[in-house]
Amino acid sequence: MMGTEIETSSEIVFEERTSVDEVASVTKDSESSLGEAFTEFSLLIKKLSPLLDELRKNNLVDRDAIYKAIESLEVEFYRAKNLLSSTNIHSSPLKHIEDVTQNLGRSLGLVLFAGHEVSMANKEKIEALHKEMMSTKFDWCSQRESVSVNDVFTEEDSEEGIVEEDRIILDIKDVVFQLSSGNDEESKRAILQLDALVRENTITDQTIDDESIISVLCNRLSSSKSNNRLAIIRLLRSMIRKNDKNKEKMEEVGCLSVLVKSLTRDVEERKEAVALLTSLSDIPAVRRRIGRIQGCILMLVSIYNEEDQEASNDAGRLLNALSNNIQNVLNMAEAGYFKPLIKYLKEGSDMSKVLMATALSRMQLTDQRKASLGEYGAIEPLVNMFSRGKFEAKLSALSALQNLSSLKDNIQRLISSGVVVHLLQLLFSVTSVLMTLREPASAILAMIAQSERILDKPDVAQQMLSLLNLSSPVIQCHLLNALNSIAGHTSAVKVRKKMKENGGIQLLIPFLVYGNSKIRSSVLQLIYTLSKGDQQDLAQQLGEMNINIIAGIISQSTPESEKAAAVGILSNLPSSDRKVTDMLKHANMLPTLVSMLSSLSAASTPTAMRTAESIAGVLIRFTAPSDKKLQHFSANQGVIAALVKLLVHGSVVAKSRAATCLAQLSQNSLSLKKSRKSNWLCAPPSMDGYCEVHDGYCSPKSTFCLIKADAVAHLIRVLEGTEREADEAVLSSLATLLQDEIWENGSYLIAKYSGIQAIIKVLEYGTVKAQEKALWNLERIFRVESHRVQHCEFAQVVLIDLAQNGDPKLKPASAKLLAQLELLQAQSSYF
Repeated sequence: MMGTEIETSSEIVFEERTSVDEVASVTKDSESSLGEAFTEFSLLIKKLSPLLDELRKNNLVDRDAIYKAIESLEVEFYRAKNLLSSTNIHSSPLKHIEDVTQNLGRSLGLVLFAGHEVSMANKEKIEALHKEMMSTKFDWCSQRESVSVNDVFTEEDSEEGIVEEDRIILDIKDVVFQLSSGNDEESKRAILQLDALVRENTITDQTIDDESIISVLCNRLSSSKSNNRLAIIRLLRSMIRKNDKNKEKMEEVGCLSVLVKSLTRDVEERKEAVALLTSLSDIPAVRRRIGRIQGCILMLVSIYNEEDQEASNDAGRLLNALSNNIQNVLNMAEAGYFKPLIKYLKEGSDMSKVLMATALSRMQLTDQRKASLGEYGAIEPLVNMFSRGKFEAKLSALSALQNLSSLKDNIQRLISSGVVVHLLQLLFSVTSVLMTLREPASAILAMIAQSERILDKPDVAQQMLSLLNLSSPVIQCHLLNALNSIAGHTSAVKVRKKMKENGGIQLLIPFLVYGNSKIRSSVLQLIYTLSKGDQQDLAQQLGEMNINIIAGIISQSTPESEKAAAVGILSNLPSSDRKVTDMLKHANMLPTLVSMLSSLSAASTPTAMRTAESIAGVLIRFTAPSDKKLQHFSANQGVIAALVKLLVHGSVVAKSRAATCLAQLSQNSLSLKKSRKSNWLCAPPSMDGYCEVHDGYCSPKSTFCLIKADAVAHLIRVLEGTEREADEAVLSSLATLLQDEIWENGSYLIAKYSGIQAIIKVLEYGTVKAQEKALWNLERIFRVESHRVQHCEFAQVVLIDLAQNGDPKLKPASAKLLAQLELLQAQSSYF
């Protein structure tokens, strides 16, 4: 038996030597356009001849192994011969030539390591040719159809994957054994060998079934390293491409679970895994099982959102295949993939629509996900469900819409859908079964009211007002929030006026007493908003009792927002109404307001800043110049120090109002001063009390003196700032220091604090009214020659521009000032 095998091996080697010559001859005669590739191929083939001669002479080979190795080499020569003889080589000819060359190299490697006692010199030649064949590459990228398992491993790995010094894996059982039981290196070699068999169609479907190869590959996948896993997945894909029936062998949960786990791996592995799972998804059992594997849908959605377009497309196709199951669709939505859910909302059964809407209502949605749902078209079918569906559909749709309505873009979509009319109809409904829907409906209205487009709906505010007394506290809160939004829109002037004319304030007043804290806060804010604008009849609308209630809210330990609204309402009451002033004085309001300003600082909250603005507005009525007694009362309560603090830390609105109060107080300073020549003084007054402007003895409390209150520097600093809203009020304050009797002293004081430059700045950047006041102030100041000389150059540029390009009403005053500076003749046409 052994002798027979030796003879057979020798015969095969002889036949191989003949095959080499035939292949080389065919290669030489080829006139194919792939000439360079054939030439290189021919050179490699010719190098085989002397090596095969050496093998034929060698009688010391391992007979069984050499027989199989040479048999493999014979198969590859047969393919090489057919390749070169074919007129239509392959759809990717360069790749095919490369594959044949490398397969010859692999077979030669098998021969090399089957003969352990080949002479070292010949062994080196065989090994060199083996490596040369294995490293042969042609430029076939443009013809590439699929990724090969070989591409997973390096060139060195590929060599080691085919040959080893101790043993040759030729039998399929050996391959399966190494695949299932070998270490990573042995498994890698088995994968390569199996891939070669699959690609060469030398392994039958029956063998695949008999050896349970697919099951073995799936089992090995769970315990392999990264490169081996990638190679196994590509091999499985290759086996599916060869025979579609192989899919059925991968439908078991164990195999699918391992593949799903690969979705969490590196980029290439998850790309191959999702492609394989997508191929398997045309089997119903696979779709059913994949959706149940924990984390699968989440990972598919993640891959779908990645930049890799190929992987994303595969993930999208697989998600679409899984969307025939409602639970899968709900899981997709939880993961942020909403297209199937929206499709069910549009086209599904009534029950599935309710399920989808209910799920949406319970989801914790980010703004990005709310935006996606709006963009993909979730709003319209939900509105249809609410407007046309039965109770369960209405409830689930409303709850879902409420969840989506917190996003501005979705509010616009809601308005465009016409939902406002349906919401109001529901709120007015007296059908008992629909009463539970009124709460989410009112909440959605509150969100929609944030858009000014709500004003396109006529009488919507009036309808909401009329619903207040017919609703529960929760619904009242939502309606009040909606009304506050509507009334607060800048273009809602007519709406606010109509609400007041139709008794809106009177309707709201009772809630100040009987509503809970949230309702009271919202009512205060709404009354404050409505109290802006025309204020003449505001006191009458509120009534004495309710004004006292509002004053009481300020005095109580109420939230900051309530106090801010309450003070705002009081600040909007006409300051000329003496009855209101007496009511507030009697309610001890002034010390309360002054005390509230004590904590004001630059770091105060926006609400505290707004409160300070309103307090300053209320103080205007307590500093009216026509009532010196009231002014003294105010000064004794610490009003002046509080006003100066507002100049330092308040907003520009607060500064403007504080300057107005100081101007009103300062108007009477001159008449209240104590003259230096007074005979009734019991003792000579301190020189610290002497005022150089009023030329008498002053103090903040007795004469309301701006100088003694240290207000002048702060007033000028306001003019030096960039905000211009307070200019007019500040200039009015400074003007009280330039009255006829004291204008010269006042001008020197203003100059001392660099006020002249600040006033000229107002001429350049201020409003027309502020410019008018600045011109009046400068006319008084420039009566002093030293001021004219010092500031003429700076002032003339601004004045000339104002005279030429400014408001026409300012030209005479500008020209007069230019003449005062001797820059324009008195008879100029500007006069």
